[in-house]
Amino acid sequence: QLQLVESGGGLVQPGGSLRLSCAASASGRTFDNFAFGWFRGKGREAVSCISRNDSFTHYTDSAKGRFTISRDNSKNTVYLQMNNLGPDATGVYYCAADLTLGIRHTCALYEEAMYDYWGQGTQVTVSS
Repeated sequence: QLQLVESGGGLVQPGGSLRLSCAASASGRTFDNFAFGWFRGKGREAVSCISRNDSFTHYTDSAKGRFTISRDNSKNTVYLQMNNLGPDATGVYYCAADLTLGIRHTCALYEEAMYDYWGQGTQVTVSS
């Protein structure tokens, strides 16, 4: 079992930045083997994803150039650095993990159904 806890959300003005964190606790699993994704809203709109060992990252067009996904395997944590935020970034951000994708050294940006583990989300509000 893998438990995910997101943090780092909040209220930020347009043009501002936030760094979201996803802390994972793995029971009998190795964090390093998982691929991770970040999604937004109830519809699980794709934002970004990262494979194991940072070998592969993927971003939506709206996230590309503004957001950076990374992971620190020594801290069992995945990050999403978000810069130059606009109101369209408002929403609840969810972290998700999948072992099968990790084993394949890939991640799935638009296939949220492939992720087996999900956090509770962290709210991001971009407003002046």
